[in-house]
Amino acid sequence: MILHVRNHIKRNKLFINLFVPCTILHASRNFSCFLPPLPFPNSLDASSLRGSQIGCEKEKSSGFAEHSDIDILIAKVHAETGVDEIFQSLSHDRACNAVQISHIIVDKLLHRFRDDWKAALGVFRWAASRPGYKPLPESYDMMVDILGKAKKMNKMKELVYEMRQSGLVTLTTIAKVMRRLTGAGKWEDAVRTFDDLEIFGLEKNTESMNLLLDTLCKESKVEQAREIFLQLKSHIPPNAHTFNTFIHGWCKINRVDEAHWTIQEMKGHGCRPCVISYSTIIQSYCHHSSFHKVYELLDDMQAQGCPPNVVTYTTIMYSLAKSEEFEEALQIPERMKSVGCKPDTLFYNALIHTLGRAKRLQEAVHVFEVEMPKLGVIPNTSTYNSMIAMFCHHAEHLKAFNILKGMENSPFCKPDAQSYYPLLKSCFKTGKTDSWLSRLLDDMLNKHHISLDISAYTLLIHGLCRANKCEWAYLLFEEMIGQGITPRYQTCRLLLDEIKQNNMYDAADRIEDFIKQMKSS
Repeated sequence: MILHVRNHIKRNKLFINLFVPCTILHASRNFSCFLPPLPFPNSLDASSLRGSQIGCEKEKSSGFAEHSDIDILIAKVHAETGVDEIFQSLSHDRACNAVQISHIIVDKLLHRFRDDWKAALGVFRWAASRPGYKPLPESYDMMVDILGKAKKMNKMKELVYEMRQSGLVTLTTIAKVMRRLTGAGKWEDAVRTFDDLEIFGLEKNTESMNLLLDTLCKESKVEQAREIFLQLKSHIPPNAHTFNTFIHGWCKINRVDEAHWTIQEMKGHGCRPCVISYSTIIQSYCHHSSFHKVYELLDDMQAQGCPPNVVTYTTIMYSLAKSEEFEEALQIPERMKSVGCKPDTLFYNALIHTLGRAKRLQEAVHVFEVEMPKLGVIPNTSTYNSMIAMFCHHAEHLKAFNILKGMENSPFCKPDAQSYYPLLKSCFKTGKTDSWLSRLLDDMLNKHHISLDISAYTLLIHGLCRANKCEWAYLLFEEMIGQGITPRYQTCRLLLDEIKQNNMYDAADRIEDFIKQMKSS
C-alpha cells in the first residue's frame, strides 16, 4: 500500500526527502535511527529464536512467495469491477493461473475483500474453478457472510443452496444466514430459515433454537424471540444458555426487571443461574453507572453460592474508571483478592488502563514489569497497547517506543494496528513527521504487514494536512481510493482546502470530482 505511495515519491524529486530516513536505514530495525541515542532492549539472542536459521529462511521464502502471489491476484482484481469480469480476468491471466492456489491464499483473499462482495465472489468462483482445488466449508461460510453483510440476500441464498447440493451446510452456515437476515431487518426470513432446517439435513433442537433466539436478541428483537420460545418450548427443551440469551437480550433493551424475572424462570425450569447470568445484569447496571445496584447484586451472588469471577470484577473496574471513579475502581483488585479470585491478563489490561487514566504511571509500570511476571500472567497485545497509549497520552513518547520494541521481541504477541495509532498521533504532536512517521509506517506495513484501514488513513491525512504536508496527504488519499476505501466527506473537504492553498490544481479537480461522485451515489 504505502510502497505504492513510496514509488510515487521516489519518482518525484519534490517529495524525495519524505522517505529518505526509511530508505537509507532500511537494513536497520531499531528506533535509534530516528530517536535520540537512548538505550533500547537488546535484540533477541540466538537462544530465543524459534527453530533453526535454515527453517526461518525457508519460512521467509515461503511467506514472500505467498505474499507475492496474493499481490498478483489483488492487482488483477482491482483492474475489474463486476463478478463475471473478475472471474474472466483471473481465468485468462497467465500469471494468475501460475499461482499455486491454497486454502491459506483463498482465506487471505476473502479476508482482504470482506467489504467488497463483488471482488470476493469473483475470486471465490475463480478459486473453486481451479483444477484440483475445492474450497473448504469454512471458505463457503465466509463467502456467505460477506454476501449477507453486503445485503446481497438472493446471492447469499443461492450460495447456500449450492452448498446444500454438496452437503456443506452446517449450523455455522445457518447462524450466519440468520444473523445477516435479522441485521438487514428481515427477521421473519431468519425464522423461516430455522423452519427449513430439515431441508438442509439439520435438526431443530436446543442448539439450533438457541442460535435463532440469540440472533433475534442481539438485534433487539427480544419480544419476538420470546413469542417464538413460547411456541417451541413444549417440544424443544430449553437449557441455561437459552435463559442467559434472554437475560442478555432484556438488558440490551434496558429492561433489567425482565432479566431478573428470567433468572427466576430459569430456576423454575431446573436450570441454575451461573456467573454469566448475574454478570450480564451487572454489566447493564455498570453501563448506567448504577454502582450501588452492582454491589447489591455482588452480595446476592455470594449469598446464592455463585461468586463473581474475574470477568465480573474486570467489568466493574473498567466501568468505574470510565465514570472517572478512579479511587473506587482501584479498590476492586483488593476486593477481588480478598475472596480468592485470581487476576488474568484482561483484568491487568483494565487495571493498567485505570492507573493510566488516574495518572499513576509508576504503579502501572510496576504492574506490567513486576506484578504480572511474578504471578505468571502473560501480557497480550492489548496489554502492550495499553502501556503505549498511556505513555503517549502523557507525552512519554520514548517510553512508548520502548514498549513497542519490547512487544516486537515478545514471544507471546506482536503489534497490531492499535499499537501504532497513539504513536502516529505522537508524530504529529511532536512535529516528527519526516523521520518518525516514515519509519513507523515502514515497520507497520512492511515488517508487520499491518494494513491501513479507514481510521488510519483518516488520522494520517488529517495530521499531514495540519503539518503542511498536503502533497504526502494527497498521495495517501489516492492510495486509499486505490484500495477501495472511501474517505469520509470531512477528510475530502480538509484535503481539498489544503490542496487549493498550495495551488495543486489537478489534485483539487480530482478531489472535487470524487466528492461529486460521493454525493451522487
